[in-house]
Amino acid sequence: MARVTSVLRAHELDNVGELMELRDFFSEDAIKLELARTTKDEILKELIDLLGLDDKSEGMLFKMLKRRENLGSTGIGRAIAIPHCRSLVVSKLRVAFGRKSAGVDFKAIDDKPVNFFFLIVAPPLEVSNQYLPVLGKIAQFSKEPDVPERLLKLKEPGEFMKLLEEKNL
Repeated sequence: MARVTSVLRAHELDNVGELMELRDFFSEDAIKLELARTTKDEILKELIDLLGLDDKSEGMLFKMLKRRENLGSTGIGRAIAIPHCRSLVVSKLRVAFGRKSAGVDFKAIDDKPVNFFFLIVAPPLEVSNQYLPVLGKIAQFSKEPDVPERLLKLKEPGEFMKLLEEKNL
């Protein structure tokens, strides 16, 4: 019986990525439609601040994100970056969204300024294994032809949530 249960659990976990909706991971208090800072490092710190962590955790998370960015920019083109990492400072997957209308040099793959930032942070061991599916859904969302223009026009965080809902994410 124990083997059947473990097989069922493994099967349930395999389907988690398909069942979850991106909007379930966002909250309006982790969405900032006009980031104030102007450099890559400052933007990362401002995004981290949206998660509401203590100072020590914010510092550790910044170091992890910098380490990830040093491997290669998470600027994927089309004015979008998806900084992401795994870190012990969170106990569950956390996401945030920030917009900088003027754009920031983020060393993106297309060498163009980045306006839209999707931060993803997950614990090192995550039973539900949502990190990669969330990263994939954000990348999929980013490829929609009208998304950059619509993200630029958002006036309040609730409109961001409605956009995700409209796109069935």
